[in-house]
Amino acid sequence: MHAFNSPYGDLTLTRYPPTRNPTLQAFDAADQYLLNQLNASNNEGPLLIINDQFGALACALSAQNPSSWGDSWLSKQALSENLDTNHLPADAVDFVPGSATPTGRYQRVLLRVPKSLTLLEDQLQRLRPQLLPGAVVMAGAMIKHLPPRAGDLLATYIGPYQASLGWKKARLLSATLDPRLNPPQAELHSGYALEGTSLTLRNLPGVFSRERLDIGTRLLLPLIPVLAEQAKHIADLGCGNGALGLMAALHNPSAELLFCDESYAAVASAEHNFHSAFAGRDAGFRVDDGLLGVTAQSLDLVLCNPPFHQQQVVGDDIALRLFSQSRRALAAGGKLVVVGNRHLGYHIKLRQYFNEVTQLAASSKFVVLLAS
Repeated sequence: MHAFNSPYGDLTLTRYPPTRNPTLQAFDAADQYLLNQLNASNNEGPLLIINDQFGALACALSAQNPSSWGDSWLSKQALSENLDTNHLPADAVDFVPGSATPTGRYQRVLLRVPKSLTLLEDQLQRLRPQLLPGAVVMAGAMIKHLPPRAGDLLATYIGPYQASLGWKKARLLSATLDPRLNPPQAELHSGYALEGTSLTLRNLPGVFSRERLDIGTRLLLPLIPVLAEQAKHIADLGCGNGALGLMAALHNPSAELLFCDESYAAVASAEHNFHSAFAGRDAGFRVDDGLLGVTAQSLDLVLCNPPFHQQQVVGDDIALRLFSQSRRALAAGGKLVVVGNRHLGYHIKLRQYFNEVTQLAASSKFVVLLAS
C-alpha cells in the first residue's frame, strides 16, 4: 500500500490484482495533477471520471458522489477495495461499465487518456451528448504515454483544448464544450475474417487485436481442432474478441464454451461473435478476474493468450495469476494451452503450477505450450 496525497485528503491505495513489485503504485502524477487542477478551478456540478486506473480519482472525490466509467473489471475491483480500505462508503461512486454509456448529465469530467486512440474516440463520441452547457473535460496522462492525436480528438468532439505545462512528467489537456461543433458519428467497430473459417470477428473499440489477428493467436489457431476434439468444457481465458473459443466451438459442436476477460468490450465482442456464428447455441460469458469465480475442477481445456502488461506496466503478474487460476479450474486430466512471446519464459513459469509442460509449436517470436 502507498500513501496518496491530494487537495481532497490523504488516502492509502493499492493495486489490484496485488503485485510482487513493491515499487508499483496505484496512482501516478497524472492523477495528482488532475485533482490539483480540479481543486484550483472551483468548478462545481455533476462529476464523471473516465478510465480511473485503480480508483485514485474516484476515492479522492468520493464525497462528491462521482460516476466512474471504464472498461476494466480489474479497475472496478481496485476501486471497490480502495474505498473499503479507506473506510469510504461502497455506494459513494457509481461505476458504469465501458459496454454501457453513462446516463447522467455532467458539468465536470476527469479523463485518463487510454492507450487506444479508438477507445478514446469512442468515449468522447458517447460522452458529448451527456455534457451540460459549459462542461469542462480535463484529460490527463504521463507525457511518455500521451498520444499526439489525443488533443485533436478532444478538439473534434468537445471543443478547442489547451495543453498544460508538464508537471512531474504529466500533462493535462483541457477543453470546454463548444455547442457549435458538429462532430462526426464515426463507425468505430472493426471486423475481419477468422483465418481458416467462414466466420467473421467484429470488434468494439479498445479490444485487443481489433484490426487483425495477432501473431500468437495465428500460431495457436491451427492446433485447436485437435486440442478441442475430446473436451466437454472449454474456456477461452483472456478471450478478447473470442477467436480461440470460436475455433474450438466450430470443431466441437457439443462442447460447452466459456469466454472470460476483464474487459467489458472484449466480452461483449466475443458474445456478439459467438451468437453470430452459432445461432441458438449457448455459451458462458464472464467479465471478471480471469477464472477466479469459476467452479474448481470444472474445465477440460483452457485456451489462453495472456496479456504481458497491466495499464502501462509490463510484467508477468497477470499471466501467473491466470496460470494459477487455470490449475484450480481444470479437472483431472485437463489441459492449459498457452501462447506467448519466447522471451517471457512461460515454459519455466508454468512448471510452478503444472507437472508437465510441452511445446506444441513455435515461431521466431512465439511458442505454444501445453501444460497438464
